This record gives sequence, C-alpha cells and structure tokens, in this order.
Amino acid sequence: MTFIDRRFFLRAALAAAGGTVLTACSNPGSATLVRPSGPQVEDAEAARRTGRIKEFQLLARQGQADLGGPTAATWMYGERLPGQEIRVKAGEVVRARLTNRLPQRTTVHWHGLALRNDADGVPGVTQPPIEAGAEHLYEFTAPHPGTYWFHPHHGTQLDRGLYAPLIVEDPGEPLAYDQEWIVVLDDWMDGVTGTPDEVLAELTAMSGMTGGHNGHGAMTTPTPGTSPKWPHMMMNAESDALGGDAGDVYYPHYLVNGRVPTAPETFTARPGSRVRIRLINAGGDTAFRVALGGHTLTVTHADGFPVEQVETDALLLGMGERYDVLVTLKDGAFPLVALAEGKRALARAIVRTAKRARAPHADARPRELTGRLLTYDLLKPTPAVRLAGRRPDRTLTLKLTGSMAAYDWAINGKKYDPEVIEPIAPGERVRLSFANESPMWHPMHLHGHTFALAGGARKDTAIVLPGTTLNVDFDADNPGIWMIHCHNVYHAEAGMMSLLGYEA
Repeated sequence: MTFIDRRFFLRAALAAAGGTVLTACSNPGSATLVRPSGPQVEDAEAARRTGRIKEFQLLARQGQADLGGPTAATWMYGERLPGQEIRVKAGEVVRARLTNRLPQRTTVHWHGLALRNDADGVPGVTQPPIEAGAEHLYEFTAPHPGTYWFHPHHGTQLDRGLYAPLIVEDPGEPLAYDQEWIVVLDDWMDGVTGTPDEVLAELTAMSGMTGGHNGHGAMTTPTPGTSPKWPHMMMNAESDALGGDAGDVYYPHYLVNGRVPTAPETFTARPGSRVRIRLINAGGDTAFRVALGGHTLTVTHADGFPVEQVETDALLLGMGERYDVLVTLKDGAFPLVALAEGKRALARAIVRTAKRARAPHADARPRELTGRLLTYDLLKPTPAVRLAGRRPDRTLTLKLTGSMAAYDWAINGKKYDPEVIEPIAPGERVRLSFANESPMWHPMHLHGHTFALAGGARKDTAIVLPGTTLNVDFDADNPGIWMIHCHNVYHAEAGMMSLLGYEA
C-alpha cells in the first residue's frame, strides 16, 4: 500500500546517505515507540535464529503470463506464475535479494510470519520503498513451521502476478504423508480487462453514485456480471456464507496455480496415497470455496499453525487465508474445485490416480461444495500452540466502517494515516475486537503475529462478517510497528488499514 509520510522519506534519504534507518514516530503526547530496526527488534531476532542462512534471488519484472491458453501482460516474480516457492526449515534464515525491474516502486511482505519488523515490507513504516531499478536485501528468521506466502505491499500490486508460496518445514514433522502439493488460488484480470489501478480508479469514481444498489452495495442485476458503464464492477455477487455482498470486482478468470479451468494443472498419485495439500488464497477480492470431488478433507493447519484434526467436505478461504489438509486418494480422476464464492465461477485442478479415467468436465461442481463447510468454531489448536489462559491487558476496538456506495472503507471511521500509531506494551495480552459495522465482509490480517480465535485456534487472517464482532487475542512478543488491515486490496487502498506500535 502507498503511504504519504514526508518525514519518513526524509529519514529514508538520510539512511541511504549513511545515517540510521527508520526511527519510529509516535502520536503527540504518547510514549516513544520501538524503531523497526531498534535493539529490541535485534534482540528478538537473535533469540529465534537457530539455523543456517539460505539465500534466494527474487526478480520483480514485467512479462507475459501464460494462463493455460490465454496470456496476460502482467508483473511477476521471475518467469512463472505463481513465483517459485521459497522453502526453509523453522529457525533457518531467509536471505532474499529482490531486484526491482518494475516501472514503479515495490516492496515484499512475508505474509503470516512473526519476523523481524524491518523485514515486514510496509513502505513508509518498516522500510523505504524499493525504487525501480534498485535492489533490496531481506534477511529474517522463519521461526514457525507452516504455510505462508509473499507478495507486494505497495499500491494495488498484489492484484497482479506478484505472489509466491513460502513454506517453512517442521524439522520434527509429526504428519505422515506420501506427497505434498501446493495449491495457490487467484482471481485474475490484469492484462485482460484492465489493470488493478484502473479497477481502483473505477471503484473510487463510483463513490457518491446513488440508486441501483441493494442493501449490500451490489447493483441489482439477475446474475453476477458487469455493466458497460462500470466494466470492472461485480454486480449482484452474493453469498449467505459471507453475509451478503461477496465482492466488488469482476474477474474474467479464476486460477489454480496460474491456470484457467479449461487448461488445469493435473496432480498425479497412486490410489491410496496420502497427500498433504497446502491451500493459499492469493486473490485480491474473492473468497474461494474449495472441495475435492469424491473425497473428505482432514484439516491439519490453519494459517500455518496446527489444529486438532477435523474432517470437512469444503473449506472457505478469504483473501490471505491458508489451510493445510490431508486426503487419502481414491482410484480415478477427480476435480479439485475452488468456487469463487458468490460469483458463480470457478478455478480448478485435476487429481488423477488412474491413467484411463475420464477427466471431469471443466465446470464440474462436486457435491462436496454444498456439504459440510468448515467454520472457525470447529478449529481447536493443538496443545503446543494454544495460548496460555490469561485475561487481556488491553482491548482495542477496531470498527470496520464504510460502504460500497461511498467507497470509504476505514477503521473507526478514519482512513489510514501512517502518523497515527496505537501504542501497546511489550508482554501484554492484547485483544483486538473487530466490530464490522459495514455491509460487507472483511478478511482482517495482523502483521508480525498470530492471534487466537475464541476457540483457541491460531491465525493471522480471519473473516469478519457484516454486522458481527470477532474478538481475537495475541501476545505482544514481537517488537516493532505492525499493520492491521483488510486483505481485500481495494478496501485496504481505500483506507481500511491501521498501525500498532510497541512502546520502547
């Protein structure tokens, strides 16, 4: 996301000239806050570093993405979509050098990791933006095993092709399985119907428009679609599971691992194989309902952290969420379907255990999609990751406000201001009370930490339905300045972002 902080850019220029890097700003009259590269951050990093350094090269570039037939001019990491995964073991150090060959500034955010603050990739807060043609070295310990991913945190760049998995392996992995598959879900329009910047401009231009909206902010048309006047606007996309309006943006394609449903990736295995599937929703505006035809999914992890195993027919992933599942494969060919929730379209892959089995039709919708749907109340943490019982020392109420008509998404009625930082104290148990007063769902993401849901499951991104309040707790054990925001990239860019800062 783009931040306007004149004092920061002055500090960044001084740092480039040989001075110190970021110094934390704080609200008038408040305590001094921990700097993103301060001694507290260094101490926390030293405590979690237990493994070797692994080096990676990242190239952010313009290119043509082959979506399995259709091609799109877009921005990518390297030559592939999604980008090449980064894989390390817990405690090892990621040393990733990003070369920026894009026509504008960028950063990298390592989504879900409790990493050192100055590697978090928030421009104007934890680092200067990386100029076009420049390089930047990210170095941080990956402390917890799990399924994570990385993407830009600058403007609407997330809704291009700039994303890739980050897998942190458990040296003492307790699960037994024969194969592991990574499944990255995405909604796609870049280079096909326009660009994300054009989408944001259209959504913003609609603010103040009257008439033609239902109670959820979607235009009244019989089926999801667009209008000639607003070609990027998704009309009448609704989902009961999401509390009404399912999304703002029309996408011509929905992808599994960068491919359209008519040219799906095929995963192969032997009948009876036990497979671990790591699911990542890298979309900009779409929740996906995922099911594997003819199979039950056993959920083992939510947002990287282990849960007591629970069976389900389908999963609903908001943007930024991840789930790991185990499945024992039957004999045949089966559709792995990611339904674009409320948008009446899908992404898919094929799971094949028999060479001669007929492939499912491109728009096949297995009955499991309408079967048991996992809900947060069914997620229970394993004992090793359960937060200790403790009352919150501090409760922060975050009212999620705004509407589609005005496109004034905000937290507590105020658009994001990088000069406003909510202070918290090291060692506190902090409760975030997300009170959704808006007519739309929001996947809320906390940087640098995981929080505990009411049932104890650990996550870093969670859906907050309209008209509901979601309370989550986390321990303030990772010093720095951290962002909280909606992971709908357009809601975030409109202003639904905020900052927390540790007191020095």
